[in-house]
Amino acid sequence: MALPPTTANWHWKNKNVTRWGTEWFERELLTITVTGDNEGETVSISKVTEVDGDIELGQRKSKLITIFDCKVVLDWQGTTSDGTEVKGTLTIPEVSHEIICDQLSEFVYNWRLTTDASPEVNSVFALARARLPAALEAKFATFPTAIVETHGKDLTVSADPSRSGTPAPANTKSAPTPVASSSSTPAPANPKTQEKAKVNSTSIVVEADFRASSDDLFGLLTDEKRIPMWTRASAQSQGKPGTEYSLFGGGVKGKYISLTPQKEIVQTWALQNPSWPSGHEATLTTTLEQGSESTKVVFSLAGVPLGMEDEIKRNIEGYYIHGFKSIGYVHLIPSAPVYSSSYMQNKSKLGPAKNRDQTKSSTLSSYLPAVAIAALVLAAAFAVPLLSSSGFSPPPSPLSSSK
Repeated sequence: MALPPTTANWHWKNKNVTRWGTEWFERELLTITVTGDNEGETVSISKVTEVDGDIELGQRKSKLITIFDCKVVLDWQGTTSDGTEVKGTLTIPEVSHEIICDQLSEFVYNWRLTTDASPEVNSVFALARARLPAALEAKFATFPTAIVETHGKDLTVSADPSRSGTPAPANTKSAPTPVASSSSTPAPANPKTQEKAKVNSTSIVVEADFRASSDDLFGLLTDEKRIPMWTRASAQSQGKPGTEYSLFGGGVKGKYISLTPQKEIVQTWALQNPSWPSGHEATLTTTLEQGSESTKVVFSLAGVPLGMEDEIKRNIEGYYIHGFKSIGYVHLIPSAPVYSSSYMQNKSKLGPAKNRDQTKSSTLSSYLPAVAIAALVLAAAFAVPLLSSSGFSPPPSPLSSSK
């Protein structure tokens, strides 16, 4: 049975649209043309030669969020006032959500002129550098909306997907406010809020190797000003034991239990999702192990409701690790195998006996060639006298002279 829209839209989802985005750049950027002050001077984008990066659309807590970071390489061409053709290339190292939507940095443009220089050619080159950036940025600004309008329906179970950044209300009906009465007995509270239901749960572990120092990663996980860099949503975090936090625009909430700078973060963790049991809290322990070139981070989440472990593990990988990866921090490595304590005890008991057997076998095999050689020598020693006494003599050598 399909979930109702209000429930289905709370699930964390991602859709990779890199191929579509590449085609969008190749089509839309070719429509850009600018003109100069001198009659006949024009510059336009003639070809998109490279789009390198990831483009995704994500949904978190009923909100659609664009996730993209691409390098774009273009060919441009222009015409001088006397009709001479001018050509060149343009590389834009980063076209990203952070620049377009969050405005955390500015575009960088690397220009190259491939036509031989002349006063007229240089004039067109100056026109390209002066006016193409504004035209490109105006076109880039429409890219996030185009992603949502084209692919939002594939993630949002609704005829009107939310793009405003405000979560859809859980219930549109407002309950009447009860009138207080001193003589009336207070109504019992909702039993669901009085006691937490017992939840059968399990644990999940996700590991990754982040190319950053443990101190840097600790701040990235707890600093309220830095968290939005990788979550792409508002956050609340004081980074102190006993204080509450909120990530992904309220999609995940909890309270810090303990924080050991550069080493460990322990916090309660609850997904604000109708499928997550009401009042239930898991415990997320994040350990940081500083190495010579990178830091190993282990996310251990205990208390995951049974049946949700695969979904939550994908979400940790997709939103925590991929979020770090999108800003250049992480390189994934496979998790190490996990063995039970009984398996390790049996292995430790069997280990010495197995090693002794291997040692005996290798020692015996090393003696066999020596024994075989000794036997051959003894056989030869007995055979020579026996042949001599029987009158057997070898044939004369063909080199000996006859007398």
